[in-house]
Amino acid sequence: TGNWEGKLTLQGNFIPLVFHISADSTGKLSATFDSPRQQAFNLPFNEVILRDDSLELRMNKIKGKFIGKLDGTHKILAGTWYQGQGSLQLNMIKVSDVVTIKEQKRPQTPKPPFPYLSEDVEYDNADKSIHFGGTFTVPLPEAGADTQKARVYPAVLMITGSGKQDRDETIFGHKPFAVIADYLTRKGIAVLRVDDRDMGKTTGNFNIATTADFAKDVEASLDYLKTRKEVDIHNLGLMGHSEGGMIAPMVALNRPEVKFIILLAGPGVKIKDLMEQQNIDVAATQGVSKEELEKFRPLYRKLVSTILAEKDSAKAKEKAVTVIKKWEKNKTPSLIKNTTGISDERSLEAFARSFVIELNQPWFNYFIQFDPTYYLTRIKCAVLALNGEKDIQVSAKPNLEGIRYALGKGRNKHFETAEITGANHLFQHCQKCSVDEYGELEETFAPEALEMIGAWITKTVHSSTY
Repeated sequence: TGNWEGKLTLQGNFIPLVFHISADSTGKLSATFDSPRQQAFNLPFNEVILRDDSLELRMNKIKGKFIGKLDGTHKILAGTWYQGQGSLQLNMIKVSDVVTIKEQKRPQTPKPPFPYLSEDVEYDNADKSIHFGGTFTVPLPEAGADTQKARVYPAVLMITGSGKQDRDETIFGHKPFAVIADYLTRKGIAVLRVDDRDMGKTTGNFNIATTADFAKDVEASLDYLKTRKEVDIHNLGLMGHSEGGMIAPMVALNRPEVKFIILLAGPGVKIKDLMEQQNIDVAATQGVSKEELEKFRPLYRKLVSTILAEKDSAKAKEKAVTVIKKWEKNKTPSLIKNTTGISDERSLEAFARSFVIELNQPWFNYFIQFDPTYYLTRIKCAVLALNGEKDIQVSAKPNLEGIRYALGKGRNKHFETAEITGANHLFQHCQKCSVDEYGELEETFAPEALEMIGAWITKTVHSSTY
């Protein structure tokens, strides 16, 4: 038991890891780990298995595990880190016999007691194939109110972004959905937030699901929300972050009872165009020059179109290699290395293979071919679309412009869009505005964005024109 430190080496880069191993009063072991460079702390291992001098730590969420062998001093664990199909050597050195945990300051995270009802709920979809777990928060009747007369409240169903997320959309210790739900419920709005498939209390296979499947899950949660006696079924809304902002219009088009939707960095342009810009913007925060990235852009675009057009993965890889080699001509080795990581034939093959594997995964294959304008031009409910001005994952200006154009083309008269000044993809006010900074920031969600959302919902549910 104690703290252990080590480093993974990946393509010349060091990734520090810290293991915290504890024992309870019965001697049962548990463990968490930190990845400080990624600002990820206190991530729990699901299993800790000790066999003589061999230790195995398993983390199901990322399909990762560490297997190491203790030396005679019990101060060194020589082992291997496994994740997905790959493995890397990882030797851990014991630095302390006492477990010390880094405290993350998250001042906006709501803490009980709450001035409203917060209820953990569970329910099934129509065919009982998936069991959902979530949290339903609803305002309490005002003091002196007639408790015999049922009070109903407008309600919002929250939809998480990409990746397997819990009901709070927890990331780097931040719980943005809990913060938003707390704010809205204090303002008289009921909120349901739900664990994704195979996360928390929700069952189902996340790994084979696509965005279309997640939209069906949202419909099941909407059905549950409508059964709650506290909910005003005439004032139902959806709020989606990132991919959730892609799902909200899909569901709204299919479910006319949805009166309004809120898109938090939801896509307004074709996803393949959005991902192209995301790759450019993220790489720019990592020090790659604008000139180099503009020379990389045609390669990314060509690789995506080439691989999507070839159904056979072996042939797709061959064609991807050809595309890369053609692009490499007249490019300097430093430009190639900086933008792709390619330095030799082996790394070229690995780069091409990684592209093919990603684009052939069910979720990403569906995702990158998605065009949100199909849904945005057809929905008639009220829409509020927000983007962080400094968002490098969903670029604010082209995205909001795409949303405005699509809604206008569909003659939707009930929409508003806004940039949150100085905010990133998570709606935090940022300084470096890189992905790595998400965990460094204490702020979870910009207060002015919360105020804007609350005021807009209140205005919308009280308007007879929506």
